[in-house]
Amino acid sequence: MHVTKKKQDAPDSEVLERPKRRRYIAEYKLRILREAEESDRGEVGALLRREGLHSSHLTEWRKQRDRGALAALEPQKRGRKPSRRQDPVARENERLRKENARLERRLKQAEAVIAVQKKSRRSWASR
Repeated sequence: MHVTKKKQDAPDSEVLERPKRRRYIAEYKLRILREAEESDRGEVGALLRREGLHSSHLTEWRKQRDRGALAALEPQKRGRKPSRRQDPVARENERLRKENARLERRLKQAEAVIAVQKKSRRSWASR
C-alpha cells in the first residue's frame, strides 16, 4: 500500500475560491486614460501590466468617456432622493389642468355623438 502526503501549501478544500470582480471608480478610469494617452505605445503596455489591466479596459473606458458615461459614474449621495413637493397652489393648478383636459375630451366625444344623432335623424326624416 502506497501512502502519499498532502502538500502543506495546498488548501484543504477542493472548491477553488472564485476571484472577485474588480470595480473601478470614475476618477481611477480617467487617471489611467490620461496616463495612457500621454505615454508612448510601449509605455502603455507597462502601464497596463503595472495596474493589472487589459487593453480592452482602455477601449471600453474610452467609449464610456466619449459617451459621457464616466461623468455619470461620479459618486453620488446615497439614500432617498429629495422630495419634489410642490406648493399647494401649484398642485391645485396641476389638478385643475388635468381635470380641464379630461372634460374637454368628454365634450368632444359628446359633440361627436350629437353630430351623428343629427345626421341619423335627417336620414330617417327624409324617408
